[in-house]
Amino acid sequence: MSLKVGVIGTGMIGQDHIRRLTQVLSGVEVTGVSDIDASRAAAAAPQGAEVFATPQALIRSDRIDAVVICSWGPAHEEQLLDCIAAGKPVFCEKPLVTSAEAARRVMDAEVGFGRRLVQVGFMRRFDADYRRLKAVIDGGTLGLPLIYKSVHRNASVPPGLYTSEMPLNDTLVHDADISRWLLSDEVTGVEVRLPRRSRQGGELRDPHMVLLHMASGAIVDVEISVNIAYGYDIRGEVSCETGIAALPNRPATVITDAHGIRQAIPEDWRERFIEAYDQEFREWIAAAGQGTATGPSTWDGYAATLVADAALEAAETGQLARIEMGEKPGLYDLPLQQAA
Repeated sequence: MSLKVGVIGTGMIGQDHIRRLTQVLSGVEVTGVSDIDASRAAAAAPQGAEVFATPQALIRSDRIDAVVICSWGPAHEEQLLDCIAAGKPVFCEKPLVTSAEAARRVMDAEVGFGRRLVQVGFMRRFDADYRRLKAVIDGGTLGLPLIYKSVHRNASVPPGLYTSEMPLNDTLVHDADISRWLLSDEVTGVEVRLPRRSRQGGELRDPHMVLLHMASGAIVDVEISVNIAYGYDIRGEVSCETGIAALPNRPATVITDAHGIRQAIPEDWRERFIEAYDQEFREWIAAAGQGTATGPSTWDGYAATLVADAALEAAETGQLARIEMGEKPGLYDLPLQQAA
């Protein structure tokens, strides 16, 4: 029996997930869509899917077993709370919410329900290369992880739509989440340094250097460059006590011809992480079919929000911004090294 899914938000990422759910994966059926732009929702709806006038109507419908949220961030809190109230598993694209207070409200609702229902869209955890890197770290053959270097480079970003705050409150959340997961650790403080401004981005403040101070004493060094011109380049290297482990370059194919030896660079996030997105949804579908959620949790979304807020503070003050996460609810007690 197929899982009946409703998709809220039919912009670029919503349309890509609809394609994934209808053309790539099995055991799932998109039976409803909703978007603030009704014509866009109608155009994106698969054959036979109902176009709902509001997200609330979609969530409460008997035609919907589980929900995928791809709407804009400020709408997420209300939609997540409605999903929890309805007892329906929900996949929520990042950001989980746009404030720490909102994240706490969602956590309180989920804890009150008594079962995990929310998975956050941190797709890097499902990438085969990252999973192999984590296996090396967890295996302990290189000793304790000391430094993790994370590089996040975009060829370009939309001028006027991507602001100088977004490297820290939008892009950084992926690096923060994968660092917490890889190192099985929590972020306790954030520093931000602003190097010489790239002329590629005009008035945009770019690039950024971010240091994440982890509870264990390890340091994560993050480079965020969003107008690097040559492609979408994601790198990661962990320095341990007796060696290093690093992600391979993707795609791995090396081309040799009359122009020399070269390696292609992905154009964007969809090309680099297409298989990770597919695996992310395979695992979500399996859990949602059992009425629950695994993978990145509401607690992980809360942690990412706190890191983003601290990074913005650190950029403003030039000082280390401390993070106090508070007590972790027992519902999310699965160790980071086990949460896929």
